[in-house]
Amino acid sequence: MLGLGRIYWVVAGALAGLVLLLALDEAFPPPLEQAAARSQLVRDRDGELLRAFPVEGGRWRMAADLDHIDPDFIAALLAYEDARFYQHAGVDAGAVVRAAWEGIRAGRIVSGASTLTMQVARLLEPRPRTFGAKFLQMTRALQLEMRFSKREILELYLTLAPYGGNLEGVRAASWAYFGREPDALTIEQIALLIALPQSPEARRPDRHPQAAIAARGRVLDRLARVGLARPTARADAAQDPAPVRRAFPGDAWQVAETLARTHPGRTDMVSTLDAGLQRALEQQVRANLPIGDDDAQIAVMVVETESRAVRAAVGSAGRERPGGWIDLTTRPRSPGSTLKPFIYAMAFDDGLAAPETRIADLPRRFAGYQPDNFDRRFRGDVTISEALQHSLNIPAVTTLDDVGARRFSAALGFAGARPERPHGAARDDGLAVALGGAGLSVRQLAVLYAALGDGGHARPLRWIEQEEALEPGTGYALISAESSREILTILRRAPHPGGRMPASLTTQAPEIAFKTGTSYGFRDAWSAGVSGRYTVVVWTGRADGVPREGITGREGALPLLFRVFDLIESLEPGQAQPDRDESELPPAPLTMARFQLDPAPQILFPPDGSEVWAERPGRGFVLAAQGQSAVTWYADGEPVGRNALGDAVWYPDGPGFYLVEVVDRDGRRSRARVRIRMDS
Repeated sequence: MLGLGRIYWVVAGALAGLVLLLALDEAFPPPLEQAAARSQLVRDRDGELLRAFPVEGGRWRMAADLDHIDPDFIAALLAYEDARFYQHAGVDAGAVVRAAWEGIRAGRIVSGASTLTMQVARLLEPRPRTFGAKFLQMTRALQLEMRFSKREILELYLTLAPYGGNLEGVRAASWAYFGREPDALTIEQIALLIALPQSPEARRPDRHPQAAIAARGRVLDRLARVGLARPTARADAAQDPAPVRRAFPGDAWQVAETLARTHPGRTDMVSTLDAGLQRALEQQVRANLPIGDDDAQIAVMVVETESRAVRAAVGSAGRERPGGWIDLTTRPRSPGSTLKPFIYAMAFDDGLAAPETRIADLPRRFAGYQPDNFDRRFRGDVTISEALQHSLNIPAVTTLDDVGARRFSAALGFAGARPERPHGAARDDGLAVALGGAGLSVRQLAVLYAALGDGGHARPLRWIEQEEALEPGTGYALISAESSREILTILRRAPHPGGRMPASLTTQAPEIAFKTGTSYGFRDAWSAGVSGRYTVVVWTGRADGVPREGITGREGALPLLFRVFDLIESLEPGQAQPDRDESELPPAPLTMARFQLDPAPQILFPPDGSEVWAERPGRGFVLAAQGQSAVTWYADGEPVGRNALGDAVWYPDGPGFYLVEVVDRDGRRSRARVRIRMDS
């Protein structure tokens, strides 16, 4: 019985000790929060690194993953640093006994017995090299082994190991010194990456190249002894210079910065960007900067239409230019005439018009708003197709008036592109939205034009590759598929920029459905287009909104749009070219032969709000109007007579203000308020 009692107390004591150890472990856990910070990485859709971001203090620390680190490096590291890593429980007892005996004899620490797990403990909790600190490292190592697998501990070491300066971890060191991931390394590179953490500052290749070369050689000698390097490895590498410090990748820096800021918890993001297209687009933008205008900026987006994946985005032409630090794809600017295709498409859907419907391009006032064409000319009767291809303002505003400005703006909002009105402007969405009277960003315009290329369905842009895309043909139905096809056909046949042969006359050039836009005062120049698999939007202007006199969308943005599509075609042959559009636009149904079947007569002279000079009293003016039937004229309510040729001639009584009216035989009328001036 006594023997059983002793066994009982031994077991009880062991259990009590174990409970005490577990309680102490829980009360004093290793400071793992020190290892929590990781550099955020943004990659392209194929995994190529676009940009990396340092952690607090400007340190580069990239999370290590053994699956993406050269296995030869791992084997060499273990052979050099901790050959029994997979056998011990965090502390190598034999190595500790050896190191302790040497330390006692010398009265100081002579050689280390640190396992990789103990080195992780030291990196988490740095302390001076003393016996007490070494004991704490061993304790922490045991705690780490209780919490993590060997793989996780090795990855933690390879994430935290110092490599000099602000470099932590093997991936940061590999990028800084070799310009690449450590997934395929030479034996010389492996030796250097093993040598640096032992004395990271004294052996920094960029500051102490000879010390780095010597340390690399010693590691190569030891690796040769264990059969992991050729015997002549040190001699072969002796003439190889130490690597210089390189900059970390900084492609797509504005997009990458936005993704990092909006996804703070994700350390490794695979974006939808295409690295090759992104770099080529950045070069194309810089090459197309206007000569002599150092303040000009450019923003461009390339979107894969069906998936809505953003394949390339340039927020500015360069940080050295004013506003270059701003991502100008996010800033609302006046879109000019780029919304006109959607106005006409909605009119098609409503049964108000068809591509061949005729509409008047004549002066007209809309409840106090009187738009004008860009060139101050009026073309009389034109088709909707012609009005859109030549970007005529009066027909677009006339159409929007029937579609409804509020309804139009609401539809754009539901699509994800709500126009932003200027500060201080009236809250109502007026007809001026047809001509760029409300702001849209490059990203919002890309949403709309991608919808135009996808059967009229608007869906959000995709920036993260892992995010599931909505199915094609889903999303908000902005316009019908039939109307979108008709609008695309019209836009493909618009006049091409100077020096550019129409795609219909070539076999390789992309056939692009495009629209340009110019904001009031030449502040913004736009072009947007759809071709093949892609949608492209280009904005040019100045970041501060200062006008660029005479620079229109056709001159300042359209040539770059065509060059971007050419660039896509050169990188992905056949992907920027749709099937050739040989279709003919059908004639307008009889009910849509003319927009607004019974329009009121339009006063051509004198225009509303004008001042007319009379050289002498009694001078007559020939009145002119366009209407569908005979008209009668009135001035201040009095009928206006006609001359022998049948022209209505008005003789004002003298200087002053008059109300001139024209009425057709069906009673439809138009008015013009006029001021007559003459010499006193």
